[in-house]
Amino acid sequence: MSEQVASELSSPAASMLAIGLMSGTSQDGVDVALIDSDGEQIGRFGATACRPYTKAERTLLRRATAAAANLTDRTARPDAVAEAERLVNDAHAEAVESFLAANGLQRGEVAVIGFHGQTLLHRPKARLTLQIGDGRALAARLGILVVYDFRAADVAAGGQGAPLASVFHRALVRRLQRPSLIAVLNLGGVANSTYIDGEDLIACDTGPGNALLDDFLRLHTGEPLDTDGRIAASGTVDEKTIERLLQHPFFALPPPKSLDRNEFRGFLGDTLDGIGVADGAATLTALTAAAVARIVAHLPRAPASWIVAGGGARNPTLMRMLAERLAPAEVESAHAVGWSVDSLEAQAFAYLAVRSLRGLPLTFPTTTGAPRPLTGGVLVRP
Repeated sequence: MSEQVASELSSPAASMLAIGLMSGTSQDGVDVALIDSDGEQIGRFGATACRPYTKAERTLLRRATAAAANLTDRTARPDAVAEAERLVNDAHAEAVESFLAANGLQRGEVAVIGFHGQTLLHRPKARLTLQIGDGRALAARLGILVVYDFRAADVAAGGQGAPLASVFHRALVRRLQRPSLIAVLNLGGVANSTYIDGEDLIACDTGPGNALLDDFLRLHTGEPLDTDGRIAASGTVDEKTIERLLQHPFFALPPPKSLDRNEFRGFLGDTLDGIGVADGAATLTALTAAAVARIVAHLPRAPASWIVAGGGARNPTLMRMLAERLAPAEVESAHAVGWSVDSLEAQAFAYLAVRSLRGLPLTFPTTTGAPRPLTGGVLVRP
C-alpha cells in the first residue's frame, strides 16, 4: 500500500464497516462476515453467511491443490489452478453480492473487503505461500476496496505466514474481560491456537484439524465429514498409533510454526491401512486433540480455558477428547461465549483488512516468527 493511500484511509480511530471472506483448508465454502471496527477495537458484529461449494467445485479445488504441490513460483497458474482461481473469484463475488442484497447493504456503505482467497500451497521454509484469488478482479466487479494476499509479506520476511487471526483473537478476548489465561483454538482443516496473556500473544498451527479425518472418510465412505462425530464415537482410539504419529519433529517444535494441509497427510502415510472406518475416524479425531495438548508444554503457563471455533467445534466427539486431554482447563465452544463458531475466521479477515488500511501490524515475532511486527495485505481500488 502506498503512503498516499495509507494517509487517505488511516485516520486514527476511524471505525468502518468491513466484510471478511474466508475459504479455509477444509474447502467447504465461502464464509462472509460483517464487522464494524477501527482495527483495534471491535465496535460490533454484523451479519454472517456461507456460500457452500458444490461437490464438483470441491473436486476442482482438490485437483488444484494437487496440481500446486510442486510449484516453486507462486505466480504460476497451471490449468487446474487457473480454473480453480476463476471459480474462487466467482464464488466470492457471488457470496458478497448475495450478502449485500440479503442484508439491505449498499456497496458504498462497506469501506473494505478482506479477501483471504483459497490456500493451495503453504511452505514457509521455502518462503512460498499461495492463496489463489484475484483481488483486482474482485474489486472491479464489486466496486469496493479489497485487501488480499495477506500472507505473502510475512513469508517473504522469513515468517511462517500463519496463523494470522491471533491479533483478532486478542481483540475478542478483551471484550470478554476475563482475568484468566485464555487460548483460542481454531479447528479448520489445519488446527491453530493463540495463547493470550493480556497483550502478549503466542500462536502456531498445532497440527491437523479436520483435514485428515475428512480425507479419510471421503476415501472410505464417500462422506465429506464425520457429522456430529458419530463415526468416531463408535470406534476405538489406537493410542499406540497416536504416540507414533506424535514423534514427528513438527510436534516437538515450539511456536511459532505452521505447515501445509497436505504435509500432515505425509505424516500419516500408510499408518491406517487396513484399519476399520470407525477406529480410523476415532484415531484421527484423537490425533487432533492430542496434537493440541502437546502445545501446552511450550507455553509459559497452561491456559485456564480454551475457546474453540471452526468446524471441529461442532464435533462433540472431538470436543470431548479435547476436554480429556486438556484437563483441568475448561474447553468451551465459541458459541458459549457469544462468538461465532463458523464465521470467526471471516470476521478476522474483515478486522485484518481494517488494520492493513491503517498500517497496523498483522503479524508478530511470537505469532508467525516475523522478524518484527509487520503489516501486510495488498490494497486494490475498484
